[in-house]
Amino acid sequence: MKTHPAFLFLSLASLAPLSAAVRLPSLFSDHMVLQRDGAVPVWGWADPGEAVTVSIAGQKQSAKAGADGKWSIKLEKLAATGPQTMTVKGSNEITIKDVLIGEVWLASGQSNMAMQVNGVNNAKGESANAKFPEIRMFNVERKTAETPQAECGGKWEVCSPETVARFSATAYFFGRDLHQNLKAPVGLINSSWGGTPIEGWTSVDAQQTLPALAPSLESWKKRVAEHFDEEQAKARHAKQMAAWKEQRAKAKAEGKKPPQQPRPVPAPRLAPNRPGNLFNGMIAPLVPYAIRGAIWYQGEANAGGAAKLYTEQLPLMIRDWRKRWGQGDFHFASVQLPGFKKPVDDPAAPSGWALIREAMLKSRSLPNTGTAIVIDAGDANNIHPKDKQTVGKRLGLWARAEVYGEKTPSSGPLPAGHEVKGGSMVLKFTHTDGGLKSKDAELKGFAIAGKDQKWVWATAKIEGDTVIVSSPEVKAPVAVRYAWADNPTAPLANGAGLPASPFRTDDW
Repeated sequence: MKTHPAFLFLSLASLAPLSAAVRLPSLFSDHMVLQRDGAVPVWGWADPGEAVTVSIAGQKQSAKAGADGKWSIKLEKLAATGPQTMTVKGSNEITIKDVLIGEVWLASGQSNMAMQVNGVNNAKGESANAKFPEIRMFNVERKTAETPQAECGGKWEVCSPETVARFSATAYFFGRDLHQNLKAPVGLINSSWGGTPIEGWTSVDAQQTLPALAPSLESWKKRVAEHFDEEQAKARHAKQMAAWKEQRAKAKAEGKKPPQQPRPVPAPRLAPNRPGNLFNGMIAPLVPYAIRGAIWYQGEANAGGAAKLYTEQLPLMIRDWRKRWGQGDFHFASVQLPGFKKPVDDPAAPSGWALIREAMLKSRSLPNTGTAIVIDAGDANNIHPKDKQTVGKRLGLWARAEVYGEKTPSSGPLPAGHEVKGGSMVLKFTHTDGGLKSKDAELKGFAIAGKDQKWVWATAKIEGDTVIVSSPEVKAPVAVRYAWADNPTAPLANGAGLPASPFRTDDW
């Protein structure tokens, strides 16, 4: 039998290795923003040994793909300029258009970071005025994974009245403040997921170094090992969705509020609150994209019984991310949780939210780390307060002062020591910026205790950059707390009108 030449050609072709076109992570795409004034890594994949050249702004850098097909180069310092085109060339050529060079920040956390501009105060007005084509946002697609991923889904969007509604509100208002004051392009990478704890965002490798987290890691190990019927779970969710659609239609017809949409129950191995799963799926793929720093709005999911652990978990995550990026101690700011829940008139009431705020305050001991104090921007009845403008503005003040060197107040008053004088406690503060003030006629929110650890409300008065706290019920004071509650009274501020951080002098 004679073999047809075309058949022979196809047979031989099927045995030859397929050529892998040069490709890039989704971060490197049209409308992206690259970090100015520093080395900028660019990476991707190609055939093993293939030469790849990256060109932009007069620079040309080349590399060869390794045995695994991975290649990477580093661009030298880029100065902020107008729109550029990046060309990546190997066996094929990729052209990335409308590339800006400016300031790049990672924004991460749970629902208050994920909350979009369409849900804030004056949402329509904010959208109508969002004519800032030099602000761009990359929304990382939500994905969990058991191992660190090389790629993530997402795309860069140019800020406009048509697109901004989908932007993270906190990140957008922060980026807008920087853009308007620095006069530079701003790129924001939004990697957030509602209801998630900090352990999901931290690598398992890092968490294994902290003995206090061993019980949680072991518990998750057991949960994952237990049998979970994924097909059965999918079928159950499908039934729930069918019932929900009927209920929603009925509610709509009757003019009533529709019931909440049922969520699928993920297999424990892919649960977003499993330690490391969000790091693997939504942070690892971003490394080592050049950034100036990160802003973090999370903590609500950790404010329960294990809130004390946050004092160790937050610095652990910060160090973990910095190590992965290899950019030294890049800048990092957390948003202190604002007031929430019905106020309680009890100076001894326990507060997980106060413990989370304290952990964020303590994290300032790490280099290049800050906190946006927003205790006054909460909502007693809504865990998702709509005033994200204040949050973004406070983050912007911190960054402009402590990252970019502007002469502007960066924070409200922070505790800076205390001493006992007679029957009073004298509290010292930094960041007073024009002197301490009370936003209310009476300076409330302070509690005092003796060695018996019994808390009572105290009388407080301002003297210069100090606050004198006392109570006739406590003759020999030992400790003071300020705004130590889920939703406290917190009138202390500085001359710039920025609120003081909640704090305590004890560790009871």
